[in-house]
Amino acid sequence: MKQLLGIHHVTAITSDAKRNYEFFTKVLSLRLVKKTVNQDDIFTYHLFFADDKGNAGTDITFFDFKGIGKARFGTNEISRTGFRVPNDEALEYYKARFKYYDVKFEDTITLFGRKMVFFYDFDGARYALVSDQNNEGVKSGEPWLKGPVPNEYAITGLGPAWFTVNDPKRMEKALVNVLRMRKGESEGIYTTYLMGEGGNGAMVIVEVQEHGDIARQGYGAVHHVAFRTTDKDHLMSWVPEFNHALAPHSGFVERFYFKSLYTRLYPNILFELATDGPGFIDDEESYEVLGEKLALPPHLRHKRETIEKVIIPLDTTLYRDNKKEGWDFLNGTKND
Repeated sequence: MKQLLGIHHVTAITSDAKRNYEFFTKVLSLRLVKKTVNQDDIFTYHLFFADDKGNAGTDITFFDFKGIGKARFGTNEISRTGFRVPNDEALEYYKARFKYYDVKFEDTITLFGRKMVFFYDFDGARYALVSDQNNEGVKSGEPWLKGPVPNEYAITGLGPAWFTVNDPKRMEKALVNVLRMRKGESEGIYTTYLMGEGGNGAMVIVEVQEHGDIARQGYGAVHHVAFRTTDKDHLMSWVPEFNHALAPHSGFVERFYFKSLYTRLYPNILFELATDGPGFIDDEESYEVLGEKLALPPHLRHKRETIEKVIIPLDTTLYRDNKKEGWDFLNGTKND
């Protein structure tokens, strides 16, 4: 059985699409590579932030469901999303940047031999910057070349996905017996599980929290996590695996930008498998203008007029000619 390659994307929920766009583009320096709609709820935005070209394994995506309440954090949830930065110095750069933009963050920690910084957005959503300085394994993406953060410090892709669970044995069966991940190291309440070549971009970190409230989804929470497959054949080879495990699944789902298969292997947590391609550069948008217009997959394009009348306007051309910022966050000085 061919292994999963790593993290494909993480999809979360935001309370405000405009603030979400500004935070990820202006503060974190991720590129908006696709502004589209939730294909199952077409009057909800689906925003994709990724590296310069929208490579698989680099994108975090967001829904802005109308009227949804704030998440209740707890156990049995995808609890934190990791982002990869090139080295330890990049962590210091972002910490100074977070101070400047009044972003809540915590002191640097070391976990599994990697330095990390936990931080939070305006919804209280939980993230981690993870240094690639001592990393070996699956290759990351590339920085957004027109983003405000210098390329040598900028986020290049997704790091580990954190699961908080009250039944670690059941989660281990899901990850190891069904999804064929390899159990890695343990430190205290944390254990790693690895895919493919391993490393920061192919890692799940399971945190044990046996007591407390069961998490409830809402804005600030993760909706689902997706793992990488090479192509449709690789994706569909997982169907008999899920059938054998008596795991409910969606069957094949065409998302146009990639192909998908969804399953629930653990209570309250939705898993997706997704193909690496075809990607976000398509017949509607070239590399130069990714994310600037409302893009729709072919089966929704006949509904464009209706969608545009209902959905809240969102200008995503604000950073078209973005330049590297002149402020030196590490030294607290203005560059010439």
